[in-house]
Amino acid sequence: MNKVTLEVIGMSCGHCVNAVESNVGALNGVEMVKVNLAEGLVDVEFNPERMTLEKIKETIDDQGYEVKGERAHV
Repeated sequence: MNKVTLEVIGMSCGHCVNAVESNVGALNGVEMVKVNLAEGLVDVEFNPERMTLEKIKETIDDQGYEVKGERAHV
């Protein structure tokens, strides 16, 4: 499993949290997604054999938010 924290711009309400968590969470290979609205962070745990970080970022972008950076967890 890979774990990453994404810095996301544009999330401002509960709808934003639901949009990101439900759409990213529905991706095949994503095991966990949790949004920290106050800090603009999205924690994602995913199986790299079934999902790519780029696809996760694209899914967030498709919801109207911008991924500004990432912090990998070792």
